[in-house]
Amino acid sequence: MSVGLAIKFSLRRIMAMVLRHGYLLRRSWPRVLELMYWPTAQMILWGFITLFFINHSSWVAQAAGVLITAVLLWDVLFRGQLGVSVIFMEEMWSRNLGQLFISPLRPMELIAALFVMSMIRTVIGVGGAAVIAIALFHYSVFDLGLPLIAFFVNLIVMGWSIGLLVAGIVLRYGLGAESLAWIAIFALQPISGVYYPIKTLPMWLQDVAFFLPSSHVFEGMRAVLIEHVFRVDLLVNGLVLNVFYLAGGIIGFLLFFRSARIGGQLVHTGE
Repeated sequence: MSVGLAIKFSLRRIMAMVLRHGYLLRRSWPRVLELMYWPTAQMILWGFITLFFINHSSWVAQAAGVLITAVLLWDVLFRGQLGVSVIFMEEMWSRNLGQLFISPLRPMELIAALFVMSMIRTVIGVGGAAVIAIALFHYSVFDLGLPLIAFFVNLIVMGWSIGLLVAGIVLRYGLGAESLAWIAIFALQPISGVYYPIKTLPMWLQDVAFFLPSSHVFEGMRAVLIEHVFRVDLLVNGLVLNVFYLAGGIIGFLLFFRSARIGGQLVHTGE
């Protein structure tokens, strides 16, 4: 076989693989979304951070540990969501959903188990990071006291709600949508006011942020650390919103589950 012919055949095989993955990309909107998502999300987040610090360069000095607390509380939301969606996807990866649901296990019992495991994973992950922060930076997030419990509950419940929706979407549309488990929550980070007050956002985004429990939590966190005031109104707003978020997450998951059961996705999981 000549060198030219060998190169020709090699290029054909290369193009065949490119076409294979090109077709997969074309048919999977979550993959296309992921390609554009991360650069856009990072640009928006750090753009708002830069905009805030340009006019408030001494803001961090007003309250020691405010950014550390923001990072740790954000991780509660992230780990809470990830604990639900990833644990559910582990059952899909191992093709175990069919076996689970020929047992007496009911969907609501699965949801409860996901919540418990998410809580355990979040406490281990964030708790360990909080202890390390004490050793490295001599700052303890536990000094927040009772407000810390209120912040934790609001954030982890919001994380559960989003995690259930992500799990339902992956169940319905296949593992091609599994990247949503990592990217969905970060779409809310810029408008949650994690590192800067909500008033930094454009007015129309402030209106959107009002409907996020996380924005009320982080505004409340800054009120405690900077103004030394516990904003009960922000706590109540977050709790009320989370009632709707959790109900929506459970209902959405159950609807996706019903559709997947009818369509046979419980047994045949894949792309």
